[in-house]
Amino acid sequence: MATQSVNSALLFWTVAITSLLKPDCTALEEEEGFKLCVTSRRRIKDLSGQNLTNVPANLPNDTQYLDISHNPVGRLDGAPFSQLSQLCFLKVTHCGLKVISPHVFHHTPALKVLNISYNFLPAIPDLPLRQLKILDLASNLYFSHQLPASFQRLTHLDVLSLGSKNALAVNHDDFAPLANIPLQHFMLGAGIKWQKYDSTALAKVKSIRKMTLFVLFCGNFDMFENILKDLNETRTTALRFVKLLPDDCSVTGDPFNNLRTMPLIQNLTIENTWINSSFLVTFFKNVLFSPLHELALVSIVYNEDTPDGFQFPSINHTINLRSVIFDQVFHYQYRYPIINISVDNFSKMTYLKFSGTGMNISPCNLISALPSLETLDLSDNLLKDSGFWWPTCSYTSVFPTLRRLSLSNNRFQSLSFISDKTHQMKTLESLDLSFNAIYLKHACSWPTHLTELSLGNNNLGNDVFQYLSPHFERIDLTKTGITTITQEDLLRFSRLTHLDLSSNGIQVIPVDLHAPALLSLYVDGNAITSISVGALAGLPTLKVLKAGNNPFACTCDSYWFVTVLNKSLLPDWPLDYTCSIPPVVAGLPLSEYKQGKLSCTPWLQAAVALPVTVAISVALGLVFYICDGVWYTKMLWVWIRVKRRNQKRANMLKGVSFQYHSFISYSHCDSDWVETQLVPALEGAGLSLCIHNRDFVPGDWIIDNIINCVEASYKTMFVLSNHFVQSEWCNYELFFAQHRAISVPHDSLVFILLEPIPTDCLPKKFLKLRSLLRQQTYLEWPKDERKQQVFWASLRSMLQAADKSMVLKDVAFAVADTMPLITDDHI
Repeated sequence: MATQSVNSALLFWTVAITSLLKPDCTALEEEEGFKLCVTSRRRIKDLSGQNLTNVPANLPNDTQYLDISHNPVGRLDGAPFSQLSQLCFLKVTHCGLKVISPHVFHHTPALKVLNISYNFLPAIPDLPLRQLKILDLASNLYFSHQLPASFQRLTHLDVLSLGSKNALAVNHDDFAPLANIPLQHFMLGAGIKWQKYDSTALAKVKSIRKMTLFVLFCGNFDMFENILKDLNETRTTALRFVKLLPDDCSVTGDPFNNLRTMPLIQNLTIENTWINSSFLVTFFKNVLFSPLHELALVSIVYNEDTPDGFQFPSINHTINLRSVIFDQVFHYQYRYPIINISVDNFSKMTYLKFSGTGMNISPCNLISALPSLETLDLSDNLLKDSGFWWPTCSYTSVFPTLRRLSLSNNRFQSLSFISDKTHQMKTLESLDLSFNAIYLKHACSWPTHLTELSLGNNNLGNDVFQYLSPHFERIDLTKTGITTITQEDLLRFSRLTHLDLSSNGIQVIPVDLHAPALLSLYVDGNAITSISVGALAGLPTLKVLKAGNNPFACTCDSYWFVTVLNKSLLPDWPLDYTCSIPPVVAGLPLSEYKQGKLSCTPWLQAAVALPVTVAISVALGLVFYICDGVWYTKMLWVWIRVKRRNQKRANMLKGVSFQYHSFISYSHCDSDWVETQLVPALEGAGLSLCIHNRDFVPGDWIIDNIINCVEASYKTMFVLSNHFVQSEWCNYELFFAQHRAISVPHDSLVFILLEPIPTDCLPKKFLKLRSLLRQQTYLEWPKDERKQQVFWASLRSMLQAADKSMVLKDVAFAVADTMPLITDDHI
């Protein structure tokens, strides 16, 4: 390929540079540690900034994460940690900490993350923590990097951060305890210049996958070269230099020459550093001749100290560099920087990031001169629609191999215009337009080869789905103002595999949602209170569901989600799932919400309730039968019936009275029971009874006595027994009472069954009695004394109504017919 030189005048804005006191080197590690340690937010205790002078002694035993940073805690003692056997993450920063008792960590065997940076520790402490994985001791006051011998037992240690402004030297055996420990990331330095570095000091470490140095090297590059040699021995694959060169540093020699002899080095990051154009030429030469695959310049201040700026011709050498990142590159001089570099040097580059530079116009040749570029990231700039697709440029080839384009956090607006322009990029698959000012106005025409689109953090609303391509497989609509999602919205996306709807206002996932190819769905940070089984029924291929940080209702609506749903679908379970309602359980982790299956399953409730109800009914029926419930119920019914009839007709029969409460008809064979039981019980209650052997008028015919006594009594009471049905006189008495009952109600007759009499065995002359016993309620004389009390109460209730002048209307009319001397005024 012919060598081409591109003189690109890139536009940068002047910005204020803020120096970093400490590189943000453990942020990602702490985030990983948080995921490693915390299983429930209820086990997090954040006591930072509360002006504590000691660690509280009443911390919950199940505490997993404890942060007491920004408190004047000068000493850590063992007592407050004695019950914290589950403590996994301890953060004590900016506390002025000077002393750590040797007993503190004897009680915390599960500790995996320890951050005690930014304190006043005079020495690196002994740490008997065999499970420790992440340790940050940076920015303390120790005078030596010498690690205690106990560090050789930290066999699980992955991340270590050391640094003190008092530690000005690195001695030969400082890191010897790490001889058998393979570190994933070693961060060293406090942003100062070292006075001495003993060769092979870092080589003592068994291996260091990634090395971060926060050290100034200006004027002492021999030390820098020795460090690179030692890191080559530790098989380091990633290097990160923070604040490598101070402002206006004059670089002599070739400090990065050793990069060429480091066969395992893959990634190099230069961060928060002042770089001159003259140094940059030498630096790039070493980079291009090294095995490096990735180069990142982050928060760089670029200064042109040569009149021609940056001049770098083509080199005849196999170049391994595939990825270049310029993130936050600032140029403070009042003219455009001059960059003259052969594009041939980047002919195999597949990834380019030019972010945070203030770019507002993309150079024309940049679009057509990178034949192998697959990913272009121009995020965090000032590009507009016409700034990226510049009208004055004539393109012969627009990114012939570009697959991923990020234009996030710029000033793009017209989605319709952008959709038309993407047709020029014949291989483009993914487009990121998040954090722009996108508006929806005209219809969009997307190319079929574009399958992924991100529109996050644009105010688009519910209509956004109408402007998307049915060929999209991945759609990111995070924080776009969506409040509802319907089946019609997704119906046209038959190939959709990933949908991100995080941080919107969606309240419900509809049960008719249908996306047969969907693999992942993000709905976290919405207003969803529950997710039902029906909501996921139309997503048969779903593998990932992220639904945390929603106001879940801890009710039966969430029962299926909590107890049945396969939690392997939820990457953020259980940490991001808490109860919001009802208030009594607000803040409770959803994983700890226990609702019984019976209380939340209607069909199961019915299945359990039916046999229970039957069993209870059977048990009650059995008890009812054993306790003669039928007899008591019958007595109660008789009593209620009498009461109701008497009360209903009392007002119509005022002034009517009778001589007797009842005439008693019985066989002389039953006289013993009548005279010893019946008569004393009733007359003792104040009732007046008519008995033939006492109250019949001597000299009158027996028949006349019977008739007169029946008509002078409120009730006629028959004591029924086998003797009764054999008595001739009893038959007469029943006959006259029946004659009277023709015009009076049946309840003027009271039957007491003294002993059982089968109705089918009654003589023919007692046919009417047979009918009455079948149709009318009668009282049975019980043998049980408890039942006899109920018997007497019911019987007295029947007869005492006459005392209150509350008799039946029909009886009054019947009496009126047989007593013509009673005037209407007495009725």
